[in-house]
Amino acid sequence: MKTFFIVAGVLFLLLLGYAGFTYIKQDPPDVLVQTVTNLEEPPPLPQGDRAPLEVPEGFVATIFSREVTGARDMIRDPKGVLLVSLMSEGKVVALPDLDSSGVADRAVTVLENLRQPHGLAVRCASTGFESADQDDCTLYVAETNAVVAYAYDADTYTTRDGRVLAELPYGDGHYTRSLLLHPDGQQLLVAVGSSCNVCVEDDERRAAILSLDLATNELAPYATGLRNSVFLATDPVTGEVWATDNGRDLLGDDIPPDEVNVIVQGSDYGWPYCYGQKVHDEDFDPQGERTCADTIAAQINLQAHSAGLGLAFIPEEGWPEEMRLDLLVAYHGSWNRSVPTGYKVVRFDLSPTGARSAQSGPQDFLTGFLETNDPDEAIGRPVAILAEPGGVAYISDDRAGAIYRISRTDME
Repeated sequence: MKTFFIVAGVLFLLLLGYAGFTYIKQDPPDVLVQTVTNLEEPPPLPQGDRAPLEVPEGFVATIFSREVTGARDMIRDPKGVLLVSLMSEGKVVALPDLDSSGVADRAVTVLENLRQPHGLAVRCASTGFESADQDDCTLYVAETNAVVAYAYDADTYTTRDGRVLAELPYGDGHYTRSLLLHPDGQQLLVAVGSSCNVCVEDDERRAAILSLDLATNELAPYATGLRNSVFLATDPVTGEVWATDNGRDLLGDDIPPDEVNVIVQGSDYGWPYCYGQKVHDEDFDPQGERTCADTIAAQINLQAHSAGLGLAFIPEEGWPEEMRLDLLVAYHGSWNRSVPTGYKVVRFDLSPTGARSAQSGPQDFLTGFLETNDPDEAIGRPVAILAEPGGVAYISDDRAGAIYRISRTDME
């Protein structure tokens, strides 16, 4: 009898340990994630305008601003000034460069005391008069718990009349909320990440891209099965919406892939049951209760744990012919891989027409953020990308608190 109770006790402890491991794997406590990802302060950027980063031949990397702690999303305001969300500071700032020197004159606080602001978008009234259009604009800011709209004055970098358009789920899990004005001009897309590493969500607004009707403020699912689509962009060739998506953790160094997806309204992209090219997650769903048949495969598989964030399509004007209409993706960098990966910006050579598939693997575009296997030694982590005509791109860095300007030196 004594032996029976010992065996039963051991089995109970094993089952309890397995259940605990499974729970932690599916929904790691925030304190555990924060402990693992809590990096030391980065080494300071060097003095001067040159950035300590490597770019393709014919380009140069300079520091546009070093006054943007926790810099995340970036947009242009109606008069061309860069607006940046500082998520860790609870601010949105403007970075005017009035003398077009390639260096921001100063950082002007547009909004403050916000709750983890991330996504930004701006829309101006269409009156047929350019000056009037610029003076009647709305700035949309996605805080972690709401989408808020403000009247924005591009001459003074000030806002007024803030109003909540939609409340968003918040709390556990991923807390960034990103925005993109839909190409139809009638809706604002809002990306909301999952509440866990891998689970079935109780709230349909999580792990999804939502549509906010700008006429009625009605919020509805647009696409689902997206674990954490942190950034979105519009393909200038097809008009389709593309988005990055970060895959789940704790399946090893090389699975599942992070993704770039073409977002189709009403579609399911598979999470938590499927990933990548419609691969079934047998760790989460060992009994095969769901299949991947009706899900959408990733457009591009990215290296697992590279943490693909910002993405931008390269304009045709002023860029090298071999880069035009290609895709840039910012790899924020891994926190849970035995050998770190990411910490750079890459370019995918896309077919210029048709399905816009990648013609080859990623090619380095901006590197030098991490030269060792110790993430604490990373000088920065790239986040958002603005690729503009004239062979110019801006990259935000939330670790160094900087914006980099990448520009051509060999203009034809």
